[in-house]
Amino acid sequence: MPLVRIDLQKGKDSAYRTAIGDVVYDAMRTTLDVPENDRFQIVAEHGAGDFIVDRTYLGISRTDDCVVIQVTLNEGRDVVKKSAFYKAVADGLHERLKLRREDVFISLVEVKKENWSFGNGEAQYAPK
Repeated sequence: MPLVRIDLQKGKDSAYRTAIGDVVYDAMRTTLDVPENDRFQIVAEHGAGDFIVDRTYLGISRTDDCVVIQVTLNEGRDVVKKSAFYKAVADGLHERLKLRREDVFISLVEVKKENWSFGNGEAQYAPK
């Protein structure tokens, strides 16, 4: 059950924001073995003063179009799957929205399965 946060500067239309979510979801399905309908995403826009992204960290040139994608997911996927996910998202956003690959920042946060409640005040994935 990934929970995806997508953060970007204000100014993009609804179709653009939806496309980002679609690309991320498709990449999760194809590279991280996420099941169908397991889509929980929060998209937030920020004013320039509230969206601070270093322009040159690690020698990567970023612009105002930078998108920060944070995915909280169950622990256990290997580096090969994670790398495939990073590439699928960057490539997908470039192909679909012409977003520069340099402007795709992704962070994965891994948690144990018992750290989720999908509703009803229950930990559905916790060992019984």
